[in-house]
Amino acid sequence: MEEIVLVSIAVIFVVGIFSQWLAWRIQWPSIVIMSIAGLLLGPIFGLFNPQEALGDLYSPLISLAVAIVLFEGSSSLDIREIKGISKSVFRIVTGGAFIAWIAGALAAHFIAGLSLEISFIIGGLFVVTGPTVIIPLLRNAKLKPRIAAVLKWEGIIVDPFGPLLALFAYEVIKVLTTDTLHFDYMLHFFFNAFIAVIFGYVIGMIVSIMVSKGVFPEYLKSPIILAFVLLCFTMAEVVMHETGMLAVTVMGLTLARTKRYVTSIGNVSHFVENISVMLTSTIFILLTASLSRETIAEIFTLPIIGFVLVMLFIVRPLSIWIATIGTELTKAEKTLVSWVAPRGVVALTVSGYFAAILLDDGHEGAEMLTTLTFALVFITVCAHGFTLSPIAKKLELANNAPPGILIIGSSSFSIALADYLRKLDIPVLISDTSEGRLRGAADKDIPTYHGQILAEHAEFEVDLTPYETILSMTGDNAYNALVSQSYAPEFGYNNTFSLPSGNINKDDPDGITISLRAHLLFAEDAIFTELNRKINTNYSIQSINIQEKNKIVKDTIPEDVTPLLIVKENKTIQVITLRKKFVLDVGDKLVVLKKVQD
Repeated sequence: MEEIVLVSIAVIFVVGIFSQWLAWRIQWPSIVIMSIAGLLLGPIFGLFNPQEALGDLYSPLISLAVAIVLFEGSSSLDIREIKGISKSVFRIVTGGAFIAWIAGALAAHFIAGLSLEISFIIGGLFVVTGPTVIIPLLRNAKLKPRIAAVLKWEGIIVDPFGPLLALFAYEVIKVLTTDTLHFDYMLHFFFNAFIAVIFGYVIGMIVSIMVSKGVFPEYLKSPIILAFVLLCFTMAEVVMHETGMLAVTVMGLTLARTKRYVTSIGNVSHFVENISVMLTSTIFILLTASLSRETIAEIFTLPIIGFVLVMLFIVRPLSIWIATIGTELTKAEKTLVSWVAPRGVVALTVSGYFAAILLDDGHEGAEMLTTLTFALVFITVCAHGFTLSPIAKKLELANNAPPGILIIGSSSFSIALADYLRKLDIPVLISDTSEGRLRGAADKDIPTYHGQILAEHAEFEVDLTPYETILSMTGDNAYNALVSQSYAPEFGYNNTFSLPSGNINKDDPDGITISLRAHLLFAEDAIFTELNRKINTNYSIQSINIQEKNKIVKDTIPEDVTPLLIVKENKTIQVITLRKKFVLDVGDKLVVLKKVQD
């Protein structure tokens, strides 16, 4: 038995993480790959069933994982993200959710054939989208910040309220169908939900105060906060089932509000985000691998397919367009939001809970809940996962430009490089703390940002969506290294580069550390002072068109020519570094710093 559980857990983690990696490699939505992987392991090939292998641990493990994902999503929210669209977000998570609940319940009754009682329970549950599905989609689609903020806030705020709406409908049905229960029973429900909110707020404030006073050592801060998240979730669940998600969401929102003043809380976010990515992977594998072949077969029946289509093309658009009447959203933004509503982990896990208790209460048709939920989850995940990017581009809500470059530090050389890239139609932005140094870039109409790029508010003042590469090219080695380390999680380790400002001799104790050399820009003599000296004299940035493969290699480039970048035919950029060899293909442009011929 122990071996089965051990193998199951290992397989789930490995397959989940490699599914994420495969999705990144082939540019597919990660949740689609994870769902397919789970189906192949479970119902299709029957290699193993996580629910049977884990036994009683199955449901608690999923619940705790969902709690951590919800906390990560809510703790990353910042009210500044929805500046100018707060009215839309409020309408969507209130009036929009209510319309979706009623319309979804009617669709479940008249299309799927469920009883009204069960329909109103499942209708409440299906208002959720959730961070487990929406955040991976946003990560792949690269929407403009405004529309991405609407979808992210909706997913995180509505996610805990979906189960509560379903639970509320269940409690109302119990009162109406049981003679021994009265409406004071409902007061007990609302009181318990309020207690969950108090738990979340109080624990969030306690954690914030303790962190601000330095009660936790730095190396224990992340694990201790994670422990408080699990404690908060469990305490609320003990009071009333399905309120734990509400409690951890409130806790996350409380920390999100206080981390603007307690900066050290923000340092925990990357740790929790990494845990969240791992848990999202494993949850989908767990759920899809546990489905039976009978459940999969039932998906293709006419009532279930009809229900899903109504939810996609009638219920969601109706709720969004009505809720956002008179708001600041454009028609294009309303259209995109009304299309995107993938259901995920919360809907699957909670529907299983309600299916069990409704069957125990003697409600006919409750066994359809799992099939109906998985049909909606899998179809919406695939439909929205594959169509979000092209539809967003069609509506001009995604970045259609080639991947851009963010340059930190304004100098003669960086301005010349940015100007050359801009002429190639490659998005570029120069950031500097000095308005005087930026004046040369502004004179050439190069986009600039005047401010401290390392400051927290820069995240909300600068739209980083168009940029995939960051070049730190100031005259301060330490500052360049700090920028690179700070933005590596955002841009990726392989897209973060630094220009040395002085000697890079390995024997120089004040030079660049070995760990940073793999991402040092250009060539050994390409230091800050030398590049600026050359660009201010008789050197310029030029390009060499590659007509024959391997015509130019690194070792054959003349000494007075400094290779800078390779521009591929599809306008993607390959930055040339000190240690990494580069390969040129036919059709490439090799961008170099070259002496101007007299």
